[in-house]
Amino acid sequence: MTKMNVYIAAPLFNRNELAFNAALANKIERHANVFLPQRDGSLLVNMLTAGIALEVAERRVFEQDRQAMIRSDLLVAVLDGAHIDEGVAFELGFASAIGCTCIGLQTDVRRALPTGNNPMIGGCLERIFQISDELFDWVSERAVVFERNSTVRPPLRA
Repeated sequence: MTKMNVYIAAPLFNRNELAFNAALANKIERHANVFLPQRDGSLLVNMLTAGIALEVAERRVFEQDRQAMIRSDLLVAVLDGAHIDEGVAFELGFASAIGCTCIGLQTDVRRALPTGNNPMIGGCLERIFQISDELFDWVSERAVVFERNSTVRPPLRA
C-alpha cells in the first residue's frame, strides 16, 4: 500500500522550532512519507553561508517546497505564536488552493486577533488540533484508510 505524502509547514528559525518540527515529523513518519523543509529541502541561511547567490537560493527554496506541496496529500501547519509565520501562511494558502487537505497544530493560546485566527487561515484548515497526540491519532487513522488512487489530484500546471 502506498503511504500518503505529508508536508509539514512550520517556522524554522531557531533551535527550538527545528527540534519541535523534527519531533513532529518523526511521529508522523510512522504512518506517512513526510517532507520537512528544514531536512528535505534547502535552508536559505545554509545556502547563503555556502556562497550561493541570494536570488538563486531563494528560487531553490521556493521551487523545492512548491514541488513538495504539489506531491502532498496532506499539509500539517504549525500555527503557534501570536502571528502565524508568513511562510506557513503562504504554504497553507498554496496547498489549499491546489486541493491538498490541510490541518493545523496550535498548541498555544497566543493570537493577535481577539477572535482567534485570521479567517483566511482558518478557512484553509479542515481541522485544528491543540494536542499533538490527537493530531497523530488523526493522521494514523487517515493513513490506514488512505487509498492513493482515490485521492490523486491532477498535477498543477506551472
